[in-house]
Amino acid sequence: MLDYVFGLFSHEIGIDLGTANTLVLVKGKGVVIREPSYIARHKKTKEILAIGTEAKRMVGKTPASIVVSRPLKDGVISDFEATEAMLHYYINKVHEIPGAFPRIPRPQVVVGIPSQVTEVEARAVSEAALSAGARQVFLIEEPMAAAIGAGLPVEEPEGSMIVDVGGGTSEIAVISLSGIVVNKSLRIAGDEMDQAIIDYCRKTEAILLGAKTAEDVKITVGTAYPLKKEIETVVRGRSLKTGLPKSIRVTSKQTLEALRPVVSQIVEAISDTLQDTPPELVGDILEKGIVLAGGGSLLRGLDRLVAERTKMPVWVVDDPLTCVVRGCGKVLEDRTLLEKVKVIGGIRG
Repeated sequence: MLDYVFGLFSHEIGIDLGTANTLVLVKGKGVVIREPSYIARHKKTKEILAIGTEAKRMVGKTPASIVVSRPLKDGVISDFEATEAMLHYYINKVHEIPGAFPRIPRPQVVVGIPSQVTEVEARAVSEAALSAGARQVFLIEEPMAAAIGAGLPVEEPEGSMIVDVGGGTSEIAVISLSGIVVNKSLRIAGDEMDQAIIDYCRKTEAILLGAKTAEDVKITVGTAYPLKKEIETVVRGRSLKTGLPKSIRVTSKQTLEALRPVVSQIVEAISDTLQDTPPELVGDILEKGIVLAGGGSLLRGLDRLVAERTKMPVWVVDDPLTCVVRGCGKVLEDRTLLEKVKVIGGIRG
């Protein structure tokens, strides 16, 4: 009986609390939840109407009485109550997944956070997780989690460089001996790419696109490097001249031009990080290459552009979207490593 009780309360989950998406991993089961970080509430009563995928489907389609928002902005909590509600929803949802683990009131949780958040912001994440039902909360930096998830030798005395391009932040770090030697947290990432496409279409085509449409354009034809064969897609928006619906064709060449300012800032930050890196570690990175993770790393040609600008080999991890949460899962299985890499650990509710 005691063995059963111990096993029941040793269940742990890892959470990648992202600006665009939230992923939840159950120790021993893998990634069980992958949903957008959206929440829909009634404007006056604050009643929660939908969370995740269902809430994202409402974006741009709600009456004035319903507000759809993302509780996190640029990788940090902008709406504490909404974040708490979202975490509570996902923690409870884990228990509804067949075979995940028996219902327990308070699991242990490891959460990935941006590397340069303030202590106040980090505490806000911890408190939100505790209020949502966690028994104990550990926080680790997203670039460290991404490096661990990518299988990089973070505990060895050698340099590894990880670039995690998410929805709200781009995390760039050089890691050695279980610590971050040099890092930059750039609040320019996937959201700014979407906005760049919206601004470009408004300026050149006099059409207003929604955020969801701009994201679809980025995924379908977006590129950071010239393509040998141009691709295109048809999108619909509202004409700024007539106010009526309008369809236009958007090509990969146009997205290249639209995304250039945003992508250039990310590449420049990578170059700046390399310049601040000790020479011995630069030699290691030159040998092993720069590793790209996060949803933004899936942008066509980003790896080629980074390689061209830095003169270093670059590779994208397998399944970059889950890299951070897989890293959270690995430290759940290795408590010694968790003790080395945690930013805030062992906070109990």
